[in-house]
Amino acid sequence: MTFLDVLCVGETMAVVTPARSESLSEADECLLGFGGAESNVAAHLAEFGYRTGWASRVGEDPFGQRILGGLAARGVDVSFVTRDSTCPTGVYFKEPDLGHGARTLYYRAGSAASRMAPADSDAWQLEQTGWIHTSGINAALSAGCSALAEHLLVEAQAKGYKVSFDVNYRPALWSADVAGPRLLELAGMSSVVLVGLDEAETLWGCTAAEQVSDLLPGPRHLVIKDSATEAVEFVREENREERVHRMPAHRVDVVEPVGAGDAFAAGFLAGLLRGDKPADRLALGHSFAAWTLGTRADFRPGHGTKPRVYEHGNHRAAYS
Repeated sequence: MTFLDVLCVGETMAVVTPARSESLSEADECLLGFGGAESNVAAHLAEFGYRTGWASRVGEDPFGQRILGGLAARGVDVSFVTRDSTCPTGVYFKEPDLGHGARTLYYRAGSAASRMAPADSDAWQLEQTGWIHTSGINAALSAGCSALAEHLLVEAQAKGYKVSFDVNYRPALWSADVAGPRLLELAGMSSVVLVGLDEAETLWGCTAAEQVSDLLPGPRHLVIKDSATEAVEFVREENREERVHRMPAHRVDVVEPVGAGDAFAAGFLAGLLRGDKPADRLALGHSFAAWTLGTRADFRPGHGTKPRVYEHGNHRAAYS
């Protein structure tokens, strides 16, 4: 039995994007890839040297095979994934930023991953890992996926493993009125929470990191990403003392912001897992994100175990 440092749970989809910087309506050639918040984190952590797995469902179709083969090639254990012969792998189309922001079009309703439920975790042998990572995207996919997220958190409290939760609010999947209370509930049950300040404002009306901290007193580590300005970590000690740490965002040339939030989460978690000081793990999160901001892909290989420092450029990193 191989012990995993982190098991990431959530949907990964096939991604279709124009081969050149043009709209989907005008593109004659497109590239086929794959992407998903949780599997992006798993791939980044694997490249950093951690033993990671990804748990989900994919269809018994070429897209599912492409995802499994691609993640395995990145060093991610995909033995936790179920091939579903009754439902397809989800797909999304991505238009590059042509001056009005990048755009994603989801075709994931009824996907294999949306069929996940608490019973799926029975086959995952959670004793193989001490850490689960998931996100609010997973909770938005279906009632079963939302129940699975809660089940993992309840199991974590009972069995002593940790859960990191990236809020990752996606308006295309559910309204703020529905998502806000549910995401707050799940975040409050987690060991580590990451959330963009813009998300917190949309979901909970918070306009400052301190307001988010007041709303979420439970997580041991709470990270608020204030877009291009800074990241703030609130660390709650066992004696109930709270320490606050801030790290300004790096300056980089931004090609596309998609995937940078996942990269930040992976960098921060990598630092947390190896026992870095708060300033160092926040800096590592910024470094991972800045590296990903330099590509149109959701995941950019090559960051490796040598953190890059980004201080010069025309734009600040913006990601949530």
